[in-house]
Amino acid sequence: MFIFRTGLSCAMACAYLGGAIGADPGLGHDATEAEISAMDISVPPSGAGLPAGGGTAKEGETVYAAKCASCHGAGGQGKPADRLTGGIGTLASKQPVKTVNSFWPYATTLFDYIRRAMPFNAPMSLTNDQVYAVTAYILAQDNIFGSGERLDATTLPNVKMPNRDGFVDRSAIR
Repeated sequence: MFIFRTGLSCAMACAYLGGAIGADPGLGHDATEAEISAMDISVPPSGAGLPAGGGTAKEGETVYAAKCASCHGAGGQGKPADRLTGGIGTLASKQPVKTVNSFWPYATTLFDYIRRAMPFNAPMSLTNDQVYAVTAYILAQDNIFGSGERLDATTLPNVKMPNRDGFVDRSAIR
């Protein structure tokens, strides 16, 4: 009897879905070029496509305190979320400290991640100037970028992260 009821339930569900699949639910539309452009905010390691704007570590300190410190701690030291700073020179040790500043190979990736995903409770809510400033602030914590320098689309791709050469370039492997 159980098999019969299960089979009957499956048959009824398939019959219902069969009718629904053929019907146009009227949802969605083809994306326009403007909609695609607004969502295409990726920034590769080269920095191609970085937006206009800029900021300094001093400006970033204020934004970081208001938008980031509650999760990443004062100066990027972590708690409750991941630590962002410190750990430089520890990757080959028995207790490596993997942070943005010690592990990530490109500063442009930091900018891209902050712009796209932070703050956690309001992703994509920071202006480009705020993202540049917070990026400068995080990098300045470990003296990767000068605290008085302006970070922008020209200077950001030139920042050399401490672990830049710690990765294998798979595009060169054939």
